[in-house]
Amino acid sequence: GKSLCYQLPAIHRDQGLTLVISPLIALMRDQVAALQAAGVAAAALSSANTADENALIHQQLQAGALRLLYLAPERLNSAQSLLANADVRMIVVDEAHCVSQWGHDFRPDYLNIGGLRDRLGSVQMAAFTATADPDTQTEIASKLFTGQPKTFLRGFDRPNLSLAFAPKNRPRDQLINFIKGRRGQSGIVYALSRSKTETLAKALCDEGIEALPYHAGLDNETRTRHQDRFQREDGLVICGTIAFGMGIDKPDVRFVVHADLPKSVEAYYQE
Repeated sequence: GKSLCYQLPAIHRDQGLTLVISPLIALMRDQVAALQAAGVAAAALSSANTADENALIHQQLQAGALRLLYLAPERLNSAQSLLANADVRMIVVDEAHCVSQWGHDFRPDYLNIGGLRDRLGSVQMAAFTATADPDTQTEIASKLFTGQPKTFLRGFDRPNLSLAFAPKNRPRDQLINFIKGRRGQSGIVYALSRSKTETLAKALCDEGIEALPYHAGLDNETRTRHQDRFQREDGLVICGTIAFGMGIDKPDVRFVVHADLPKSVEAYYQE
């Protein structure tokens, strides 16, 4: 839903580039692939790109051939000279809560967005998030906008979701029994440490449940392969850190289990 709010204006404009700043490489890959399949000139600059892919994107920018460019926040500084001549008409900040108090540890590069906005001149700004309490909303407005922005707020209730809690008591057995009761369903198990994601994935596989780990310590090829399998296959369980899942466009995820208590309410909500 959020994505349509900036994709449709970008496509409707006769010319110019819409720059989408997002921390979610998985989301960027999925959205760019879907846009390209629909005939929209879109690309993404992130750490997952090869040198040849970046060179092609630079050529497309110089030729004015792109309508949407997704950019990871850590690329903001290196891409500024490139963007200065790219006819940027709109800057979109996705997961905008990353500029706030909780977000600094997650993506400190988000604090550079205001400088980019000032250098590009009178460019329309838009920010989107599903994780923003009133204080975070105020912080987003002050750090991303020069004046008071128009704010559109909707409810956070998800009537199709149910929540359940239980004290830990032989937690690995609890997890296995929970997922055994949902065999054949796609789901995500979140853990705090990289090693625990691998331990839990192996424990599930030993019980005949197809499971894969996902964390930032895996190489790009492995992470991409595991993510793609989760997207395509039915009944696969991903055991991941918070690095996984944000922006995954999969309609049949049936459960999310927190094997460890998240570090904060915000982290719990994000998971």
